Amino acid sequence: MRRRRAALLALPTAALLALVPSTASAYPNPGRVTGSVVTHDPTMIRTSSGQYRLYATGGGISSKASSDRTAFSAGADAFGSRPGWWSRYSSVPEAWAPDISYHGGKYLMYYSVSSFGSNTSAIGLAGSTTGAPGSWSDYGIVYTSGSASDYNAIDPNLFVDDDGTWWLSFGSWWTGIKMIRIDPATGKQLASDTARRSLASRPTGTKAVEAPYVVKRNGYYYLFASYDTCCAGTGSTYKVKVGRATSVTGPYRDRNGVAMTDNGGTPVLESHGSVIGPGGQSIMNDVDGDLIVYHYYDGNDNGTPKLGINLLDWSSGWPVAY
Repeated sequence: MRRRRAALLALPTAALLALVPSTASAYPNPGRVTGSVVTHDPTMIRTSSGQYRLYATGGGISSKASSDRTAFSAGADAFGSRPGWWSRYSSVPEAWAPDISYHGGKYLMYYSVSSFGSNTSAIGLAGSTTGAPGSWSDYGIVYTSGSASDYNAIDPNLFVDDDGTWWLSFGSWWTGIKMIRIDPATGKQLASDTARRSLASRPTGTKAVEAPYVVKRNGYYYLFASYDTCCAGTGSTYKVKVGRATSVTGPYRDRNGVAMTDNGGTPVLESHGSVIGPGGQSIMNDVDGDLIVYHYYDGNDNGTPKLGINLLDWSSGWPVAY
């Protein structure tokens, strides 16, 4: 991936624009990863020692580690003992779609607990000084939804703006992607601002939009989300789309100007060849650029969910995976 990035940077802008996929077959294959690569909804961070720590859906939040971003080994769950409150939202119980970040000398991990197809859900928060499996202390519930809610409190993502304000986006199906203000002192909702804002939705047709991730690049806020159906192996129709805005709370619009609250979204990754249903994505800034870290269903392996990692090029003003 590093050699491909160097080659791309040597191209003029017009040539890079031509690389924006116009058909599914134009999407890149995942970069090479080996070892323990079966995963779902991955989030990854690079520690100060240069080690990559990845957490993902399943169990007490499953983990992997790598020293080179290529060879991954499976580790223990984040929680050796699962918090008792999880059982109120999942009969299993297990946690989904973690989001790891580092702020104020501590690793933070937002995650969700629910049961498939239900919006009786909760977002939790944990902290660790090392980020290592087994080191996490649970801080409890951040936000919830129930059967009477028009939203689903899963798939959290923390975004810290340049001015120090903290925001949490989340959501799955129902009325789409939401955002709330977070108090940096607690990691939970800011008491002085309890508004729940809408960032993306699908008011007509399927309600399938979830897994938000917000980044700021070159003066714009970009909202990535997963669209359509996951978790069906080779029958999955998952895909990653993006919109951008001049304010963190939106409105987010795609490359054609269509609002993400009105079915908008510019494709970033879609199914192609044996790479089926890419999604559950997170964005990570690494030493050689931004990465999109995601899962896909391997058509050559009975639809097993596997780890995908690609670099992103931003020179057109829109993220292009390569």
